[in-house]
Amino acid sequence: MRKRVLPLTDLQVQRAKPKEKDYKLSDGRGLYLLITPKGGKHWRFDYTISGKRKTLAFKSYPEISLAEARQRREDARKLIASDVDPSEIIKAQKQVQETSAMTFEVVAREWFSKNAPVWSDSHIKTIKSRLERDVYPVIGNRPIAEIERAEIKNIILTVGARGVIETADRIKTYRNQIFRYALNCEYIKVNPASDLKDLLPKRVAGNHAAITDPTQVGKLLRAIDGFEGSFIVKKALQLAPMFFVRPGELRKAEWSQINFETGEWRFFITKTKTDHIVPLARQAITILQELHKLTGNDKYVFPCHRSKERPMSENALIAALRRMAYTKDEMTPHGFRATARTILDEVLQVRVDYIELQLAHAVKDANGRAYNRTTHLEERKKMMQLWADYLDGLKIGAKVIPLKRDAA
Repeated sequence: MRKRVLPLTDLQVQRAKPKEKDYKLSDGRGLYLLITPKGGKHWRFDYTISGKRKTLAFKSYPEISLAEARQRREDARKLIASDVDPSEIIKAQKQVQETSAMTFEVVAREWFSKNAPVWSDSHIKTIKSRLERDVYPVIGNRPIAEIERAEIKNIILTVGARGVIETADRIKTYRNQIFRYALNCEYIKVNPASDLKDLLPKRVAGNHAAITDPTQVGKLLRAIDGFEGSFIVKKALQLAPMFFVRPGELRKAEWSQINFETGEWRFFITKTKTDHIVPLARQAITILQELHKLTGNDKYVFPCHRSKERPMSENALIAALRRMAYTKDEMTPHGFRATARTILDEVLQVRVDYIELQLAHAVKDANGRAYNRTTHLEERKKMMQLWADYLDGLKIGAKVIPLKRDAA
């Protein structure tokens, strides 16, 4: 006869001491307490199903009391009696819990951390801000395995409806990469973000819309001076035609880069991986000094109105132009570069290489060597002052007589 096992008592469980090797205290009907040499007390349940011996772990004491362990044993025995393996049930429950915890934001940040080391600082900031602004608030806390295609389409279309097709297109790309990463990690079984190529209207290739007729430029400058929106945005608009830098370079300008004594703004261009100098005309210095009274203690010359730790949003200048009734087919923030390039060359007849250098384009000398950032700096300073004076003239409708080609 098999020796009858007496049930354990709470006192026995509590007073069980570790020994040199693992040992068991049986409670009967497959349940026992496993005591390890380090003092661990782990509930285990041995059972047989479909002719196979298995062991189920019920966590440890005192996290699970003797009474709770017995209840779990009885629950398991009921499943076994119905030919259901309790270990498979627990495995399925664990997968559900893990899936619920695996939200889109958790997976996206995991994807982000694995790719960030090979990205540039500007790319990291751009992706981070776009996800935090347009994606996480909508589906960030949703289990990634439950997100449906319609939810992804709605976010992309919402961003696209703001008129920022490029941003919407980028977000579509990031999202596809995140879901593809989740698929490869087996967090999901299907990528709902795949094949969304025709969701957004095609971006028209070619130049950014720009006003190049001097009379119309004068009208635009007067509209900017009369702009009734944000003071910071207005000043950025006033400086945009004078500086004719890329919009991202303008809005990310930092006070540490501005030198009033030398009359220069020096910064590094991530796009071309080069240093750049923008000579400051007298008019530009006046505007910057006005701004300094308001934002001089901040990092950015044009801080975001929501947080001074971030620069002005990429949409601010676009929205301002639209508010002044200039459509995307008439004028864009990037278009100020084409305005300056065209008029400096065709009207003021400044040497093209000076203009191209100031535009931070790749310009080479007669021997094929790229000019450095200080090339023709004095001539460019004269050009930038000439350009600022010319813009002032356009605002009052003055007629400007073209200079000789070697002027400035």
